[in-house]
Amino acid sequence: MFKVKSMNLLLGGALFLAASALSAQITVKNGDRIAFLGDSITQQGNGSSGYLNLVMSALEANGIKAVKVPAGISGHKSNQMLARLERDVIQKKPQIMTLSCGVNDVWHGKRGVPLEDYKKNITQIVDKAKAAGIKVYILTSTMITENPQHPNNQKLAAYNEFLRSLAKEKSCTLVDLNADMQKQIADVKAKHPKFKGNLLTVDGVHMNPLGNIMMAKGILRAFGMTDAQIAKAGTSWDKKGFHQGVYLTVKEYKALSEKAQQANQSVPDYLKNLIKKEIQ
Repeated sequence: MFKVKSMNLLLGGALFLAASALSAQITVKNGDRIAFLGDSITQQGNGSSGYLNLVMSALEANGIKAVKVPAGISGHKSNQMLARLERDVIQKKPQIMTLSCGVNDVWHGKRGVPLEDYKKNITQIVDKAKAAGIKVYILTSTMITENPQHPNNQKLAAYNEFLRSLAKEKSCTLVDLNADMQKQIADVKAKHPKFKGNLLTVDGVHMNPLGNIMMAKGILRAFGMTDAQIAKAGTSWDKKGFHQGVYLTVKEYKALSEKAQQANQSVPDYLKNLIKKEIQ
């Protein structure tokens, strides 16, 4: 009996230590404030099925109750984010900040921000945040259209290369969402060569539920989460809502996307064709 109890105690202790080790790998702690600085992708990412809330629910599913500080404003570029950094981030006293900036700097063309000015703005944002004691996670900019050969994506590549080098220089954690996005699109097109339309975005830029999941997973892995820990949030993620002409849950959208991929179509095109069949 004594040996059995001893074995149970040892086993329980080992499991506790293993669980503690996994938790210790996650850089976010209870009570941490996480600021999400960005543009419209981040602003829309604060919706029910947006990446901000997916990140927060995944943390909570793993026993971490953090505080979300949304700081995304539609249309904003690096100069505007720098101008409001103090008000929207530093004054909120977060422990962590994710920085998503670059799409509008390129996408806005002549009204955008040239690469050299972008470098100065982003460097100042990172330096000011770090000086305030904030741990910075630098997100590479996601794609402008889902075609990697589009001129805007070719131009954006230099901006992202700068972000990768800056992350190393400033000892910031890099979240390479652009690489994740390109890989996911390439994988689907390899499986369904005739696939047309958008897979991860509603319009080539702003994320649909699959795109928000892609962004959330990239950030969570950068926070030190394993795929198994991320999977704990699966049920809560699937219940979140999304409006695609009609109200859908993420689970429903994922199933619809699978059907659309098999038909080599985007979700909107697949829905349009279904409707056409019904009303003929």
